[in-house]
Amino acid sequence: MSTVNSSLVHDLLVDLDRTGTTPLHRQIEAALRDAIRAGRLRHGASLPASRRLATELGVSRGVVVGAYDQLTAEGYLTSTPGSYTRVAAVPGQTTPTPDPPPSPGPLIDFGYGRADPASFPRAAWLRSLRRVLTDAPHDRLNYADGYGLPELRTALADYLNRSRGTCADPAHVLITSGFAQAAMLITSVLAHRGARRVAVEDPSAHDDIRQHARTHNLDLLGLPVADHGIDLDALERGDADLAVLTPSHQWPLGGVLPARARMRAVQWARDRGALILEDDYDAEYRYDRAPIGAMQGLAPDVVMYAGSASKTLAPGLRLGWLVLPPHLTDAVAEAKLLADRGSPAIEQLAFADFLLRGEFDRHLRRMRPLYRRRRDLLLTRLAQQLPDFEPTGIAAGLHVVVWLPDDLQEEDVVAAAAAQGVRVAGVAPYRLTTPGRQGLILGYTSLNDNQITDGVAALAAAVRHMRAGLKQAGPTGGRIFA
Repeated sequence: MSTVNSSLVHDLLVDLDRTGTTPLHRQIEAALRDAIRAGRLRHGASLPASRRLATELGVSRGVVVGAYDQLTAEGYLTSTPGSYTRVAAVPGQTTPTPDPPPSPGPLIDFGYGRADPASFPRAAWLRSLRRVLTDAPHDRLNYADGYGLPELRTALADYLNRSRGTCADPAHVLITSGFAQAAMLITSVLAHRGARRVAVEDPSAHDDIRQHARTHNLDLLGLPVADHGIDLDALERGDADLAVLTPSHQWPLGGVLPARARMRAVQWARDRGALILEDDYDAEYRYDRAPIGAMQGLAPDVVMYAGSASKTLAPGLRLGWLVLPPHLTDAVAEAKLLADRGSPAIEQLAFADFLLRGEFDRHLRRMRPLYRRRRDLLLTRLAQQLPDFEPTGIAAGLHVVVWLPDDLQEEDVVAAAAAQGVRVAGVAPYRLTTPGRQGLILGYTSLNDNQITDGVAALAAAVRHMRAGLKQAGPTGGRIFA
């Protein structure tokens, strides 16, 4: 029988009075008895071996054995030869109730922005971890600065300059725990320097830059998004100090900001003395078009570049990066150090090794055809079962947007799909001020073929049910999913 037990009590707080008249074994008995009665030692917990506890307490083994024997006789402990001495079930001691199981989620979740966790390159990542744990200098495990480890900063600069067309100097690359922290650091530093307004695309994500801007009392300016990116006239009128853009694949609509518009935005930043934060969140995944370089490569003096491993590897790694203008690097590094004392060293070193050995490139080459096949299947099933839904932004990324026909309301479709066990997101919650077309965001990268097929079939069934209800209600019957 195995003697390994995850509930072994490694340390016991037993305070012995060596000057008093109470024998030591009685003091040990009393301390353990009180701990069991009070619930500090729970039913099933395993106590240290008598020899080990005797060594820790500085007493003879016989003293501990006597205490254990007495508590076993009283029913507080149980002992089996060859196993640990354990805390017995004691009347009056409550047994902790396990947490209730989480409520079941949707049967099929078209959640967006998710890498497929089942495709994480575990073997390659493990090889990098092993090399790092074997070869890394000891001082890499000390407290770090706010910039990140030089190995990863150099590897990232090389990768980004080669694959994304950035102009990144390792001295101005800073490691974060993802885009959310990058947004927090940038807004914090700029607010401290007197920034007052942040311009964001409309629609855009509402769970990072917008929240941090409000935290720092920065006004938000929505920039309406058309087929080819933001309304530049609105940007030039808006008196913003920071513009946050997704120029290579606008989130969520999928448009690409043309070269002329990029240069116009850069000129606005230079004329205004403002900055642009480029969120390059999923540009590695492109299917029907040539690679589009990062905007930062055009103007590293006014464009800050942000990326992360969340969409390419896994969000649980909590690895991200910023490429910053020289005048901003030290201030952001100082804010990072204050925020969390630096990102984990082992993960930084492992990712550096992963990049330098070409494993990241190999992983992307494996994932692009897989995600493209899932996207193609989604588009095929939509065309077959929901032909009046209009896909857009399909050439790259991890999701598609589908525009709804005029007889359907976005929130009604979302509710009807949920009733069928399918989770989809609408576009409207991500709009800041500008009204626009009714649409759905459908992620596909974390779903297998059967889930995509069944999910579209259930969505189509929900739409048929809605339309049947609308037809029965008549032209004045109103909505049936309010």
